[in-house]
Amino acid sequence: MAATEATKAADEAYDVIVLGAGPTGENLADRAHAAGLSAVVVESELVGGECSYWACMPSKALLRPVTARSEARRVPGLKDAADVALDAPAVLAHRDAFTSYWKDDGQVRWLDSLGIDLVRGQGRLAGPRRVVVDGGRVLTARHAVAVCTGSRAVLPGVPGLAEARPWTSRDATSAKNVPGRLVVVGGGVVGVEMATAWRALGASVTLLVRGDGLLPRMEPFAGHLVAESLAEAGVFLRTGVEVREVRREAPGGPVTVLLDSGDEIVADELLIATGRAPRTEDIGLDTVGLAPGSWLDVDDSCRVTGVTGGWLYGVGDVNHRALLTHQGKYQARIAGAAIAARARGVPILESDRWGAHAATADTLAVPQVVFSDPEAASVGLTAAAAEKAGYRTRVVDQDLASVAGASLYADGYRGRARMVVDLDREVLLGATFVGAGVGELLHSATVAVAGEVPIERLWHAVPSYPTISEVWLRLLEAYRG
Repeated sequence: MAATEATKAADEAYDVIVLGAGPTGENLADRAHAAGLSAVVVESELVGGECSYWACMPSKALLRPVTARSEARRVPGLKDAADVALDAPAVLAHRDAFTSYWKDDGQVRWLDSLGIDLVRGQGRLAGPRRVVVDGGRVLTARHAVAVCTGSRAVLPGVPGLAEARPWTSRDATSAKNVPGRLVVVGGGVVGVEMATAWRALGASVTLLVRGDGLLPRMEPFAGHLVAESLAEAGVFLRTGVEVREVRREAPGGPVTVLLDSGDEIVADELLIATGRAPRTEDIGLDTVGLAPGSWLDVDDSCRVTGVTGGWLYGVGDVNHRALLTHQGKYQARIAGAAIAARARGVPILESDRWGAHAATADTLAVPQVVFSDPEAASVGLTAAAAEKAGYRTRVVDQDLASVAGASLYADGYRGRARMVVDLDREVLLGATFVGAGVGELLHSATVAVAGEVPIERLWHAVPSYPTISEVWLRLLEAYRG
């Protein structure tokens, strides 16, 4: 009965029940099923989740033409040919194709091919190991229920904001037309990427940031370089400002944004990209002693703490460890293995922080790429975070433009690299790269950080010439002196 939507009167028993069919839920169900456990996924929206339809895929489909044109403009022989406006309808059509036109048939077929059942509807916990779907169908779990419902955009309590019906991240990635004037509030990943995309597609963009810079969770130079590029692209960036009030007189009409400075900005659309909340407000957490709408506290195997019997798991965004699709999928692999081990009575490898049942990378080796122009990529701890954690460190910086591969990649290449070294163990704690194409450079750093590869061994990892990866040699040379 794979992927069935039929309603049954009697309780249905599975080894594992998964709430949420995004990448996290899909991967957890897959891992549990691969380990010989039966699994069912409950989904109230589209199978494939936020990433497939409103986040990762559509946003990167919007951004790829932007960065490709930018890079082509800096390559001899292509400069004049690339100095044209983007074909906005073609880019939006490209985006639509990558979201499968907001249809999940392909994802459903994938579940079906694995033999994993799908139940459509809103699933709510109804006490230990029980889930009720839309008040009717009752599912019971022999071993585990995994909450993989993700997160949602949050609107701050600004007067008039809710009534103005602003864009959230979902609207920004699925809009059918380019707005003439767009105000973006928030200097994090969503704000930066969407300001980049919509400016390149022809919108006049104003980016408002409460803090003093962009990308606050990365090294400061990342935000500085991206801000310079956005300004050159024509984005109006204002830092140190807050929105005091929003007014929109008529649906679909202009929106007025009033700042704490007293200034007013009039735009056609307003994007709020200032934070997220867990989608746990309506999943029955109160029936198991937890607060509805709360983030779920979990151990390193993603099992929710404080729930008697240890049957409830919170995987992906809901546990607030690392709100990234790839980290949710990573956690799903860890949790799936832990659920299977516990179901079989196999000892959990709790003492091994890099073992099969511990999501250690969530705290020590989280990679992230911001697909701005230039790209910003980081993994592990920043210099400030490492210092705060009590490590004795050395920070090594390198101008990416000095590497031959970067010069060949684009004329006037601008970029920077940094590695943060734990002096006591002589291993990398973190690395950050900013520049065109550095997203594909990040995984080598992730391997070094997660693998705790000694600096003396990295010296023997010879980068190919002439590639941008040769920056590793320059960083190590600078460290060794």
